[in-house]
Amino acid sequence: MEAWWVDEPGPIASHPLKGGQKPDPKPGPGELLIAVRTCGVCRTDLHLAEGDLQPHAQQVIPGHEVVGEVIESGEGTTKFRPGDRVGAAWLGWTCGSCRFCTSDRENLCLQPRFTGWDFDGGYAELTVVHQDYAYRVPDVFTNEQAAPLLCAGIIGYRALRSSALPAGGRLGIYGFGGSAHLAAQIAIFEGASVFVMTRSENAQKLAKELGASYAGDAETTPPELLDAAILFAPSGDLVPPALQALDRGGTLAIAGIHLSSIPSLNYSKDLFHERSIRSVTANTRKDGEEFLAIASRIPLQPTTTVYQLSSANDALLDLAEGRIVGAGVLKVSGQ
Repeated sequence: MEAWWVDEPGPIASHPLKGGQKPDPKPGPGELLIAVRTCGVCRTDLHLAEGDLQPHAQQVIPGHEVVGEVIESGEGTTKFRPGDRVGAAWLGWTCGSCRFCTSDRENLCLQPRFTGWDFDGGYAELTVVHQDYAYRVPDVFTNEQAAPLLCAGIIGYRALRSSALPAGGRLGIYGFGGSAHLAAQIAIFEGASVFVMTRSENAQKLAKELGASYAGDAETTPPELLDAAILFAPSGDLVPPALQALDRGGTLAIAGIHLSSIPSLNYSKDLFHERSIRSVTANTRKDGEEFLAIASRIPLQPTTTVYQLSSANDALLDLAEGRIVGAGVLKVSGQ
């Protein structure tokens, strides 16, 4: 099969992904072999390629926003059949027995495994996913639209819920890429006013088109105090201004897996009056099911920039330099 893998992490301008042929994978017990149709281009893939996240497997194939068709089932599979359209997401396996898994917090599992980090993902023509971690893709979405839902959407949804946004409240969003533009649509659908801070003029334009009450530069102060905020941009420098923009009792949720260093905080200026910071770590399968249900009910309108599989390095470079509006998607095969 044709695939891209992380050979030696390095600056994305050096094209650290290597492409070529790899052996076709085989599904084990409880696993599904998927013919990949599309795969989202996530900032986590960029962190992996550049070495901000060290690969957990040699020559690992990135990609964890996978949409494809089941073409073969391993022994003991019962949930899906060949021909079914399924999605594979970031969370690929949990132990099921640690104190977090047994208390409905499998996102904090002590021995988790992640798609495109611990085992091969969707920057390839074929991939394998365990049936218990696969999602049935709602019919309302095309393959292209569905890809960013599998991570950007799910993590954005968890971040939105973690921000403790009250009904009808004011939500600030810092950074407006694949995840943010989906979370914003849910917040607006549920009656919130959304204030977007991003350096990209194209992203500001998209935010307004989607119904944001305000869109300005990343470091500007929103025109109203916020009840909650989500930081999607991987910049720790934005933490102090995001906290200062919160009203009393507000929460800042940090959605990324990687963040640059956070400057020193001033207790009185940044945290007093019960303002709080909360990180977001992976997701549970319940998050995924809840998100896909509400996404199809709205329905969400993902904005995508499509690349051929052969342009995987170019897609990551465009992501790094802020040239992607919405979410990047690799078209791998089929329609």
